Amino acid sequence: MTAYSLRARLLALWVLLLASAAVTAYLMWGVYSQSTDVQVAQTEVAVGRACREIIDRYAASVRSRGGRLGESDFEGLVEAALGGAPGVEGGIWSTADGSVAYAYPTYEGTGRKTDLPAAEQGTIAALNAEVLRGDHVVSVRRPSRTQVLLLQGCPLRGPEAGLTAWTMGRAHVNDGPTYKRFVAGLGFLAVTVLGSAAFLGWFLYGFSGRIARLEAALAAPRPDGEDLPRLERTGERELDRLVEALNAAGGRLRDARTRAVAAERLAAVGRLAASIAHEIRNPIAAMRLKAENALVSGDPNRAATALEAVLGQIARVDTLLRDLLNLTQARPLNRMPTALAPLLVECARLQEDFARARSVRVEIEADGLPGSDLPQIDPAQVARALDNLLLNALQHTPPGGRVRLRAERVTVDGGVRLHLRVDDTGSGIEPAIRASLFEPFVTARPDGTGLGLAIVREIALAHRGAVGLVEGAAETTFLLDLPWRPS
Repeated sequence: MTAYSLRARLLALWVLLLASAAVTAYLMWGVYSQSTDVQVAQTEVAVGRACREIIDRYAASVRSRGGRLGESDFEGLVEAALGGAPGVEGGIWSTADGSVAYAYPTYEGTGRKTDLPAAEQGTIAALNAEVLRGDHVVSVRRPSRTQVLLLQGCPLRGPEAGLTAWTMGRAHVNDGPTYKRFVAGLGFLAVTVLGSAAFLGWFLYGFSGRIARLEAALAAPRPDGEDLPRLERTGERELDRLVEALNAAGGRLRDARTRAVAAERLAAVGRLAASIAHEIRNPIAAMRLKAENALVSGDPNRAATALEAVLGQIARVDTLLRDLLNLTQARPLNRMPTALAPLLVECARLQEDFARARSVRVEIEADGLPGSDLPQIDPAQVARALDNLLLNALQHTPPGGRVRLRAERVTVDGGVRLHLRVDDTGSGIEPAIRASLFEPFVTARPDGTGLGLAIVREIALAHRGAVGLVEGAAETTFLLDLPWRPS
Protein backbone atom coordinates (compact mmCIF):
# COMPACT_ATOMS: atom_id res chain seq x y z
CA MET A 1 0.00 0.00 0.00
CA THR A 2 1.43 3.36 -1.07
CA ALA A 3 1.95 5.87 1.76
CA TYR A 4 1.69 9.55 0.88
CA SER A 5 3.27 12.31 2.95
CA LEU A 6 1.26 15.12 4.48
CA ARG A 7 3.10 17.54 2.20
CA ALA A 8 1.92 15.62 -0.89
CA ARG A 9 -1.64 15.56 0.41
CA LEU A 10 -1.66 19.30 1.07
CA LEU A 11 -0.22 19.94 -2.39
CA ALA A 12 -2.94 17.76 -3.91
CA LEU A 13 -5.54 19.71 -1.91
CA TRP A 14 -4.08 22.97 -3.24
CA VAL A 15 -4.33 21.70 -6.84
CA LEU A 16 -7.91 20.50 -6.27
CA LEU A 17 -8.81 23.91 -4.85
CA LEU A 18 -7.54 25.69 -7.95
CA ALA A 19 -9.24 23.14 -10.22
CA SER A 20 -12.56 23.52 -8.42
CA ALA A 21 -12.28 27.31 -8.68
CA ALA A 22 -11.67 27.06 -12.44
CA VAL A 23 -14.63 24.71 -12.90
CA THR A 24 -16.89 26.93 -10.76
CA ALA A 25 -15.89 30.03 -12.74
CA TYR A 26 -16.60 28.16 -15.97
CA LEU A 27 -20.03 27.11 -14.73
CA MET A 28 -20.81 30.65 -13.55
CA TRP A 29 -19.88 31.96 -16.98
CA GLY A 30 -22.14 29.36 -18.57
CA VAL A 31 -25.04 30.31 -16.32
CA TYR A 32 -24.45 34.00 -17.03
CA SER A 33 -24.27 33.35 -20.77
CA GLN A 34 -27.56 31.45 -20.65
CA SER A 35 -29.21 34.23 -18.67
CA THR A 36 -27.88 36.74 -21.23
CA ASP A 37 -29.27 34.69 -24.09
CA VAL A 38 -32.63 34.56 -22.33
CA GLN A 39 -32.54 38.32 -21.83
CA VAL A 40 -31.76 38.88 -25.51
CA ALA A 41 -34.53 36.50 -26.52
CA GLN A 42 -37.03 38.24 -24.23
CA THR A 43 -36.09 41.65 -25.65
CA GLU A 44 -36.41 40.26 -29.18
CA VAL A 45 -39.92 38.95 -28.39
CA ALA A 46 -40.91 42.31 -26.90
CA VAL A 47 -39.64 44.18 -29.98
CA GLY A 48 -41.55 41.86 -32.33
CA ARG A 49 -44.74 42.11 -30.28
CA ALA A 50 -44.48 45.93 -30.28
CA CYS A 51 -44.07 45.99 -34.07
CA ARG A 52 -47.19 43.83 -34.54
CA GLU A 53 -49.05 46.10 -32.12
CA ILE A 54 -48.29 49.10 -34.38
CA ILE A 55 -49.57 47.12 -37.40
CA ASP A 56 -52.80 46.22 -35.61
CA ARG A 57 -53.46 49.78 -34.40
CA TYR A 58 -52.69 51.21 -37.85
CA ALA A 59 -55.11 48.81 -39.48
CA ALA A 60 -57.81 49.64 -36.92
CA SER A 61 -57.33 53.38 -37.43
CA VAL A 62 -57.55 53.04 -41.21
CA ARG A 63 -60.81 51.07 -40.92
CA SER A 64 -62.35 53.55 -38.50
CA ARG A 65 -61.34 56.61 -40.48
CA GLY A 66 -61.95 55.12 -43.89
CA GLY A 67 -58.93 56.78 -45.47
CA ARG A 68 -55.52 58.30 -45.01
CA LEU A 69 -54.20 59.24 -41.57
CA GLY A 70 -52.50 62.45 -40.61
CA GLU A 71 -49.17 62.96 -38.90
CA SER A 72 -50.77 63.50 -35.49
CA ASP A 73 -52.70 60.24 -35.96
CA PHE A 74 -49.42 58.40 -36.57
CA GLU A 75 -47.87 59.87 -33.44
CA GLY A 76 -50.86 58.86 -31.33
CA LEU A 77 -51.12 55.25 -32.52
CA VAL A 78 -47.33 54.68 -32.08
CA GLU A 79 -47.51 56.19 -28.58
CA ALA A 80 -50.44 53.93 -27.70
CA ALA A 81 -48.85 50.80 -29.26
CA LEU A 82 -45.57 51.16 -27.37
CA GLY A 83 -47.06 52.22 -24.04
CA GLY A 84 -47.17 48.65 -22.81
CA ALA A 85 -43.69 47.66 -24.04
CA PRO A 86 -41.07 48.80 -21.50
CA GLY A 87 -37.70 49.66 -23.03
CA VAL A 88 -38.98 49.58 -26.62
CA GLU A 89 -38.99 52.58 -28.93
CA GLY A 90 -40.23 52.80 -32.48
CA GLY A 91 -42.12 54.67 -35.15
CA ILE A 92 -43.46 54.80 -38.71
CA TRP A 93 -41.22 55.31 -41.69
CA SER A 94 -42.12 56.69 -45.11
CA THR A 95 -40.13 56.09 -48.23
CA ALA A 96 -40.79 59.66 -49.35
CA ASP A 97 -40.54 61.58 -46.06
CA GLY A 98 -38.43 59.32 -43.81
CA SER A 99 -39.57 59.25 -40.18
CA VAL A 100 -43.21 60.42 -39.93
CA ALA A 101 -43.76 59.30 -36.33
CA TYR A 102 -41.52 58.37 -33.36
CA ALA A 103 -42.30 57.51 -29.75
CA TYR A 104 -40.53 56.15 -26.67
CA PRO A 105 -43.22 56.27 -24.01
CA THR A 106 -41.29 54.20 -21.41
CA TYR A 107 -38.14 56.31 -21.63
CA GLU A 108 -36.69 56.64 -18.11
CA GLY A 109 -34.83 59.90 -18.67
CA THR A 110 -35.99 63.37 -17.75
CA GLY A 111 -38.83 64.52 -19.97
CA ARG A 112 -40.47 62.96 -22.98
CA LYS A 113 -38.15 61.66 -25.71
CA THR A 114 -39.30 62.72 -29.16
CA ASP A 115 -36.09 62.69 -31.18
CA LEU A 116 -35.16 59.80 -33.41
CA PRO A 117 -31.85 58.22 -32.19
CA ALA A 118 -29.23 59.80 -34.46
CA ALA A 119 -26.70 56.94 -33.99
CA GLU A 120 -29.16 54.35 -35.28
CA GLN A 121 -30.86 56.49 -37.93
CA GLY A 122 -28.92 54.91 -40.81
CA THR A 123 -29.68 51.40 -39.54
CA ILE A 124 -33.39 52.27 -39.19
CA ALA A 125 -33.51 53.64 -42.76
CA ALA A 126 -31.77 50.57 -44.18
CA LEU A 127 -34.11 48.29 -42.22
CA ASN A 128 -37.24 49.96 -43.54
CA ALA A 129 -35.90 49.93 -47.11
CA GLU A 130 -35.30 46.19 -46.87
CA VAL A 131 -38.85 45.68 -45.51
CA LEU A 132 -40.32 47.53 -48.50
CA ARG A 133 -38.21 45.58 -50.97
CA GLY A 134 -39.24 42.20 -49.59
CA ASP A 135 -42.66 43.20 -48.24
CA HIS A 136 -42.08 41.05 -45.12
CA VAL A 137 -40.88 41.37 -41.54
CA VAL A 138 -37.12 41.95 -41.17
CA SER A 139 -35.15 41.59 -37.89
CA VAL A 140 -31.68 42.99 -37.21
CA ARG A 141 -29.35 42.14 -34.29
CA ARG A 142 -26.29 44.30 -33.60
CA PRO A 143 -24.18 43.13 -30.64
CA SER A 144 -21.62 45.35 -28.95
CA ARG A 145 -19.47 45.06 -25.78
CA THR A 146 -22.19 46.06 -23.31
CA GLN A 147 -25.46 45.50 -25.18
CA VAL A 148 -27.27 43.86 -28.10
CA LEU A 149 -29.34 46.25 -30.29
CA LEU A 150 -32.49 44.53 -31.62
CA LEU A 151 -34.57 46.03 -34.44
CA GLN A 152 -37.60 44.77 -36.33
CA GLY A 153 -39.34 46.29 -39.36
CA CYS A 154 -42.92 45.46 -40.44
CA PRO A 155 -44.76 46.50 -43.64
CA LEU A 156 -47.89 48.66 -43.15
CA ARG A 157 -50.59 47.78 -45.66
CA GLY A 158 -53.17 50.55 -46.19
CA PRO A 159 -54.28 53.36 -48.45
CA GLU A 160 -50.89 55.05 -48.35
CA ALA A 161 -48.03 53.24 -50.04
CA GLY A 162 -44.40 53.15 -48.82
CA LEU A 163 -45.09 53.02 -45.08
CA THR A 164 -43.35 50.68 -42.64
CA ALA A 165 -43.37 50.29 -38.87
CA TRP A 166 -40.21 49.74 -36.90
CA THR A 167 -39.39 48.96 -33.26
CA MET A 168 -36.09 48.86 -31.39
CA GLY A 169 -34.91 47.58 -27.99
CA ARG A 170 -31.66 47.00 -26.17
CA ALA A 171 -30.57 43.93 -24.16
CA HIS A 172 -27.78 44.89 -21.73
CA VAL A 173 -25.43 41.88 -21.68
CA ASN A 174 -22.41 43.27 -19.81
CA ASP A 175 -24.25 45.83 -17.81
CA GLY A 176 -27.16 45.96 -15.48
CA PRO A 177 -28.09 43.94 -12.35
CA THR A 178 -27.35 40.49 -13.84
CA TYR A 179 -23.92 41.49 -14.98
CA LYS A 180 -23.16 43.16 -11.66
CA ARG A 181 -24.21 40.06 -9.75
CA PHE A 182 -22.05 37.93 -12.02
CA VAL A 183 -19.00 40.17 -11.57
CA ALA A 184 -19.55 40.30 -7.80
CA GLY A 185 -19.85 36.51 -7.58
CA LEU A 186 -16.77 36.00 -9.76
CA GLY A 187 -14.81 38.52 -7.69
CA PHE A 188 -15.83 36.86 -4.43
CA LEU A 189 -14.83 33.48 -5.86
CA ALA A 190 -11.45 34.84 -6.99
CA VAL A 191 -10.76 36.48 -3.63
CA THR A 192 -11.71 33.42 -1.59
CA VAL A 193 -9.92 30.93 -3.84
CA LEU A 194 -6.78 33.00 -4.26
CA GLY A 195 -6.78 33.79 -0.54
CA SER A 196 -7.23 30.12 0.33
CA ALA A 197 -4.54 29.09 -2.15
CA ALA A 198 -2.15 31.71 -0.77
CA PHE A 199 -2.86 30.65 2.81
CA LEU A 200 -2.43 26.98 1.93
CA GLY A 201 0.79 27.73 0.06
CA TRP A 202 2.12 29.76 3.00
CA PHE A 203 1.19 26.96 5.40
CA LEU A 204 2.75 24.32 3.12
CA TYR A 205 5.97 26.34 2.81
CA GLY A 206 6.22 26.91 6.57
CA PHE A 207 5.30 23.33 7.39
CA SER A 208 7.91 21.98 4.96
CA GLY A 209 10.54 24.28 6.48
CA ARG A 210 9.75 23.08 9.99
CA ILE A 211 9.91 19.44 8.90
CA ALA A 212 13.25 20.11 7.17
CA ARG A 213 14.67 21.69 10.34
CA LEU A 214 13.56 18.69 12.40
CA GLU A 215 15.14 16.31 9.85
CA ALA A 216 18.39 18.30 9.95
CA ALA A 217 18.42 18.27 13.75
CA LEU A 218 17.85 14.51 13.84
CA ALA A 219 20.52 13.86 11.17
CA ALA A 220 23.16 16.19 12.67
CA PRO A 221 26.26 14.59 14.27
CA ARG A 222 25.82 14.15 18.01
CA PRO A 223 28.29 13.82 20.87
CA ASP A 224 29.26 10.36 21.99
CA GLY A 225 26.65 8.72 24.17
CA GLU A 226 23.71 10.81 22.93
CA ASP A 227 21.18 8.80 20.98
CA LEU A 228 18.55 11.50 20.27
CA PRO A 229 19.11 15.26 20.23
CA ARG A 230 17.08 17.75 22.21
CA LEU A 231 14.74 19.21 19.58
CA GLU A 232 13.59 22.82 19.67
CA ARG A 233 9.91 23.70 19.44
CA THR A 234 8.69 24.64 15.96
CA GLY A 235 5.71 26.83 16.84
CA GLU A 236 3.32 24.40 15.13
CA ARG A 237 1.09 22.80 17.76
CA GLU A 238 0.83 19.36 16.16
CA LEU A 239 4.55 19.19 15.39
CA ASP A 240 5.43 20.41 18.88
CA ARG A 241 3.49 17.50 20.34
CA LEU A 242 5.71 15.15 18.33
CA VAL A 243 8.79 17.14 19.39
CA GLU A 244 7.84 16.81 23.05
CA ALA A 245 7.21 13.09 22.59
CA LEU A 246 10.61 12.63 20.89
CA ASN A 247 12.36 14.64 23.60
CA ALA A 248 10.67 12.54 26.28
CA ALA A 249 11.60 9.33 24.45
CA GLY A 250 15.19 10.55 24.15
CA GLY A 251 15.30 11.22 27.88
CA ARG A 252 13.97 7.77 28.66
CA LEU A 253 16.44 6.23 26.21
CA ARG A 254 19.35 8.08 27.82
CA ASP A 255 18.24 6.94 31.27
CA ALA A 256 17.85 3.37 30.08
CA ARG A 257 21.23 3.51 28.38
CA THR A 258 22.85 4.87 31.53
CA ARG A 259 21.34 2.06 33.58
CA ALA A 260 22.39 -0.52 30.98
CA VAL A 261 25.95 0.85 30.87
CA ALA A 262 26.12 0.81 34.67
CA ALA A 263 24.86 -2.77 34.76
CA GLU A 264 27.27 -3.80 32.01
CA ARG A 265 30.14 -2.13 33.83
CA LEU A 266 29.23 -3.91 37.03
CA ALA A 267 29.05 -7.24 35.21
CA ALA A 268 32.32 -6.51 33.44
CA VAL A 269 33.97 -5.65 36.75
CA GLY A 270 32.75 -8.98 38.15
CA ARG A 271 34.08 -10.91 35.17
CA LEU A 272 37.34 -8.98 35.24
CA ALA A 273 37.81 -9.54 38.97
CA ALA A 274 37.21 -13.27 38.58
CA SER A 275 39.63 -13.48 35.65
CA ILE A 276 42.31 -11.45 37.48
CA ALA A 277 41.95 -13.61 40.55
CA HIS A 278 42.35 -16.72 38.40
CA GLU A 279 45.34 -15.33 36.49
CA ILE A 280 47.18 -14.17 39.64
CA ARG A 281 46.32 -17.21 41.75
CA ASN A 282 48.18 -19.62 39.52
CA PRO A 283 51.56 -17.76 39.69
CA ILE A 284 51.15 -17.25 43.47
CA ALA A 285 50.46 -20.96 43.95
CA ALA A 286 53.51 -21.83 41.88
CA MET A 287 55.70 -19.38 43.85
CA ARG A 288 54.41 -20.72 47.16
CA LEU A 289 55.15 -24.30 46.16
CA LYS A 290 58.67 -23.42 45.01
CA ALA A 291 59.34 -21.44 48.19
CA GLU A 292 58.09 -24.26 50.46
CA ASN A 293 60.23 -26.79 48.63
CA ALA A 294 63.26 -24.50 48.93
CA LEU A 295 62.73 -24.13 52.69
CA VAL A 296 62.33 -27.87 53.25
CA SER A 297 65.29 -28.80 51.06
CA GLY A 298 68.74 -27.96 52.29
CA ASP A 299 70.22 -28.07 48.81
CA PRO A 300 71.50 -24.58 47.81
CA ASN A 301 71.17 -25.41 44.12
CA ARG A 302 67.51 -26.31 44.53
CA ALA A 303 66.88 -23.07 46.45
CA ALA A 304 68.50 -21.03 43.65
CA THR A 305 66.35 -22.82 41.07
CA ALA A 306 63.24 -22.09 43.14
CA LEU A 307 64.17 -18.38 43.38
CA GLU A 308 64.58 -18.20 39.59
CA ALA A 309 61.14 -19.78 39.16
CA VAL A 310 59.66 -17.29 41.64
CA LEU A 311 61.21 -14.39 39.71
CA GLY A 312 59.73 -15.76 36.49
CA GLN A 313 56.26 -15.89 38.03
CA ILE A 314 56.71 -12.35 39.39
CA ALA A 315 57.56 -11.16 35.86
CA ARG A 316 54.42 -12.90 34.59
CA VAL A 317 52.27 -11.12 37.18
CA ASP A 318 53.98 -7.81 36.36
CA THR A 319 53.20 -8.25 32.66
CA LEU A 320 49.60 -9.05 33.49
CA LEU A 321 49.24 -5.95 35.67
CA ARG A 322 50.86 -3.72 33.03
CA ASP A 323 48.42 -4.96 30.37
CA LEU A 324 45.53 -4.41 32.76
CA LEU A 325 46.63 -0.83 33.36
CA ASN A 326 46.91 -0.25 29.61
CA LEU A 327 43.39 -1.64 29.17
CA THR A 328 41.68 0.24 32.00
CA GLN A 329 43.46 3.60 31.95
CA ALA A 330 41.81 5.58 29.15
CA ARG A 331 44.14 8.12 27.61
CA PRO A 332 42.91 11.19 25.71
CA LEU A 333 43.56 11.03 22.00
CA ASN A 334 46.14 13.33 20.48
CA ARG A 335 44.96 13.42 16.87
CA MET A 336 47.28 14.79 14.22
CA PRO A 337 47.86 14.32 10.48
CA THR A 338 49.93 11.14 10.29
CA ALA A 339 51.92 9.60 7.45
CA LEU A 340 51.01 5.91 7.43
CA ALA A 341 53.93 4.36 5.56
CA PRO A 342 56.58 5.41 8.16
CA LEU A 343 54.22 4.30 10.94
CA LEU A 344 53.93 0.79 9.47
CA VAL A 345 57.68 0.58 8.90
CA GLU A 346 58.38 1.51 12.54
CA CYS A 347 55.87 -1.10 13.82
CA ALA A 348 57.56 -3.80 11.70
CA ARG A 349 61.05 -2.71 12.85
CA LEU A 350 60.11 -3.10 16.54
CA GLN A 351 59.14 -6.73 15.95
CA GLU A 352 61.85 -7.68 13.46
CA ASP A 353 63.96 -9.57 16.03
CA PHE A 354 60.98 -11.64 17.13
CA ALA A 355 59.99 -12.27 13.49
CA ARG A 356 63.56 -13.31 12.62
CA ALA A 357 63.69 -15.67 15.56
CA ARG A 358 60.48 -17.38 14.35
CA SER A 359 61.60 -17.30 10.68
CA VAL A 360 58.54 -15.28 9.68
CA ARG A 361 58.62 -12.67 6.90
CA VAL A 362 56.95 -9.29 7.50
CA GLU A 363 55.67 -7.31 4.47
CA ILE A 364 54.26 -3.77 4.27
CA GLU A 365 51.77 -2.42 1.71
CA ALA A 366 50.95 1.29 1.78
CA ASP A 367 50.78 2.11 -1.93
CA GLY A 368 47.96 4.25 -3.31
CA LEU A 369 47.67 6.51 -0.25
CA PRO A 370 47.35 10.27 -0.98
CA GLY A 371 50.53 12.21 -0.29
CA SER A 372 48.88 15.43 0.90
CA ASP A 373 45.63 14.28 2.51
CA LEU A 374 46.79 12.56 5.71
CA PRO A 375 44.49 10.81 8.19
CA GLN A 376 43.99 12.51 11.56
CA ILE A 377 44.72 9.83 14.17
CA ASP A 378 46.69 9.39 17.39
CA PRO A 379 49.89 7.82 15.98
CA ALA A 380 51.08 6.49 19.35
CA GLN A 381 47.76 4.75 20.10
CA VAL A 382 47.41 3.35 16.58
CA ALA A 383 51.01 2.11 16.69
CA ARG A 384 50.22 0.39 20.00
CA ALA A 385 47.18 -1.30 18.44
CA LEU A 386 49.23 -2.42 15.41
CA ASP A 387 51.97 -3.76 17.72
CA ASN A 388 49.41 -5.96 19.47
CA LEU A 389 47.93 -7.18 16.18
CA LEU A 390 51.39 -7.79 14.68
CA LEU A 391 52.62 -9.63 17.78
CA ASN A 392 49.45 -11.76 17.80
CA ALA A 393 49.98 -12.63 14.11
CA LEU A 394 53.66 -13.50 14.63
CA GLN A 395 52.79 -15.78 17.54
CA HIS A 396 50.29 -17.73 15.43
CA THR A 397 52.34 -17.94 12.20
CA PRO A 398 54.52 -21.05 11.72
CA PRO A 399 58.16 -20.79 10.59
CA GLY A 400 58.49 -19.88 6.92
CA GLY A 401 55.15 -18.04 6.99
CA ARG A 402 54.37 -14.44 6.21
CA VAL A 403 52.69 -11.51 8.03
CA ARG A 404 51.55 -8.47 6.05
CA LEU A 405 50.66 -4.93 7.21
CA ARG A 406 48.38 -3.01 4.84
CA ALA A 407 46.90 0.52 4.86
CA GLU A 408 44.29 1.88 2.42
CA ARG A 409 41.92 4.80 2.03
CA VAL A 410 38.33 3.73 1.25
CA THR A 411 34.89 5.33 0.98
CA VAL A 412 32.04 3.68 2.87
CA ASP A 413 28.48 5.10 2.72
CA GLY A 414 29.81 8.45 1.55
CA GLY A 415 32.41 8.72 4.36
CA VAL A 416 36.19 8.39 4.01
CA ARG A 417 37.68 5.64 6.18
CA LEU A 418 41.16 4.33 7.04
CA HIS A 419 41.51 0.55 6.82
CA LEU A 420 44.52 -1.04 8.50
CA ARG A 421 44.83 -4.79 7.90
CA VAL A 422 47.10 -7.41 9.45
CA ASP A 423 47.18 -10.73 7.51
CA ASP A 424 49.03 -13.89 8.45
CA THR A 425 49.40 -17.36 6.98
CA GLY A 426 48.80 -19.11 10.30
CA SER A 427 46.27 -21.78 11.11
CA GLY A 428 43.50 -19.30 11.86
CA ILE A 429 41.32 -18.60 14.89
CA GLU A 430 39.65 -21.44 16.74
CA PRO A 431 35.85 -21.37 16.25
CA ALA A 432 35.28 -21.69 20.01
CA ILE A 433 36.75 -18.25 20.75
CA ARG A 434 35.71 -16.30 17.64
CA ALA A 435 32.62 -14.77 19.27
CA SER A 436 34.56 -13.49 22.32
CA LEU A 437 37.89 -12.85 20.63
CA PHE A 438 38.19 -9.23 21.78
CA GLU A 439 37.07 -9.86 25.36
CA PRO A 440 39.71 -9.66 28.14
CA PHE A 441 41.51 -12.92 29.06
CA VAL A 442 40.26 -14.75 25.95
CA THR A 443 43.26 -16.49 24.36
CA ALA A 444 44.19 -19.78 22.72
CA ARG A 445 47.82 -19.71 23.98
CA PRO A 446 48.64 -21.17 27.40
CA ASP A 447 51.15 -18.37 28.05
CA GLY A 448 48.91 -15.55 26.80
CA THR A 449 46.97 -13.06 28.93
CA GLY A 450 44.20 -12.44 26.42
CA LEU A 451 44.49 -8.65 26.83
CA GLY A 452 46.21 -7.64 23.57
CA LEU A 453 43.12 -7.74 21.34
CA ALA A 454 40.99 -6.16 24.10
CA ILE A 455 43.43 -3.21 24.13
CA VAL A 456 43.14 -2.94 20.32
CA ARG A 457 39.34 -2.77 20.62
CA GLU A 458 39.52 0.04 23.19
CA ILE A 459 41.86 2.05 20.95
CA ALA A 460 39.51 1.55 17.98
CA LEU A 461 36.49 2.66 20.02
CA ALA A 462 38.38 5.73 21.26
CA HIS A 463 38.88 6.71 17.60
CA ARG A 464 35.14 6.05 16.98
CA GLY A 465 36.11 3.09 14.84
CA ALA A 466 35.99 -0.69 15.11
CA VAL A 467 38.18 -3.76 14.86
CA GLY A 468 37.18 -7.23 13.75
CA LEU A 469 38.17 -10.50 12.18
CA VAL A 470 37.40 -10.54 8.44
CA GLU A 471 35.16 -13.51 7.76
CA GLY A 472 35.71 -15.55 4.60
CA ALA A 473 39.20 -14.15 3.87
CA ALA A 474 41.84 -16.42 2.33
CA GLU A 475 44.16 -15.65 5.25
CA THR A 476 43.64 -14.76 8.88
CA THR A 477 42.91 -11.03 8.58
CA PHE A 478 42.24 -8.46 11.30
CA LEU A 479 40.73 -5.15 10.10
CA LEU A 480 41.14 -1.91 12.06
CA ASP A 481 38.47 0.48 10.64
CA LEU A 482 38.98 4.14 11.63
CA PRO A 483 37.50 7.43 10.35
CA TRP A 484 39.91 9.34 8.12
CA ARG A 485 38.97 12.50 9.98
CA PRO A 486 36.99 12.91 13.22
CA SER A 487 33.33 13.90 12.59
